[in-house]
Amino acid sequence: MKKTLTLLIAAGALLGAAGCSAPATLSTEETCARIQGVGAGPTSNADKTGMTRLANRLRPLEAAAAEELKAPVQSIIDFLDESAKAEPDSAKVQELQAKYTSAGQTLNEVCGAGGQ
Repeated sequence: MKKTLTLLIAAGALLGAAGCSAPATLSTEETCARIQGVGAGPTSNADKTGMTRLANRLRPLEAAAAEELKAPVQSIIDFLDESAKAEPDSAKVQELQAKYTSAGQTLNEVCGAGGQ
């Protein structure tokens, strides 16, 4: 009985670990399609609530994004998070603005009409 229980616990642990593994990496085209879908949603408002919602919609995508798009997506999330704060640090927002702009350019180059 102990052997069976031990075996079941071990099997459960293996299945649990497999289910909690990192998400598969998306292709560049899949990442672009998801980014465009997130940006086209109703949460892309310029107010603080809209910025928070947009950042929250991008978070799961960042984990599975194509390698070349991980940094740009993270830069956008960082900018949105800081900008949406009740009292954003203006120096940090200015620093993140440059990265946000660069990320937008990268996304346009990779995901734009010429990039796919």
